Amino acid sequence: MPKPTIYYLRHGETEWNALGRLQGNRDIPLNARGRGQAVQAGGILGDLFKRDGCDKAALPYVSSPLGRARQTMELARGKLELPPADYALDDRLREIGYGTWEGLTLAESEAQDPDIYARRLADKWTVGPAGGETYAAVQLRMLDWYESLLVDTVAVAHGGTCRALMVALGLETPASAAELYIEQGAVYVFRDGRLEKFS
Repeated sequence: MPKPTIYYLRHGETEWNALGRLQGNRDIPLNARGRGQAVQAGGILGDLFKRDGCDKAALPYVSSPLGRARQTMELARGKLELPPADYALDDRLREIGYGTWEGLTLAESEAQDPDIYARRLADKWTVGPAGGETYAAVQLRMLDWYESLLVDTVAVAHGGTCRALMVALGLETPASAAELYIEQGAVYVFRDGRLEKFS
């Protein structure tokens, strides 16, 4: 049986994104640019649904529980002329936790924990900050989420969870995924063992 297609959106920009601060599980709202990106992604989704012959109202929509992802979902659904709040939440889609580094820039993280920072620079996938998560752990929960899907699904989550899903599905290696920039305002389509980005 073919695996479901995932239409994946990263949340729109927040002020912390713009400032280069690690957000992790902190709830930072979208800024004006991020709200525009969410609407843009909704428009791209609409075009993809037409192309793919999908009924936009029949697909399940699921979001990370973090506010920036929920805001993005609601704005995208509004652009699709669907009831904004009619979607599910799944905690497995929450962003990678940065523990004691949340709210810090990378330079501040390095100043605070130079040893862990250096180890993580050498191996981003299996080294995490104090109180945080590793990408390897996020990869396991993203694989668990993916394997629970029964039908094509629209998901709104985060850059870290997108990287982890790419590795879980064998589309990237831990080393390559760790350096990937995940675009805001775009739609990533995971289908038939391949990945396409639409922006």
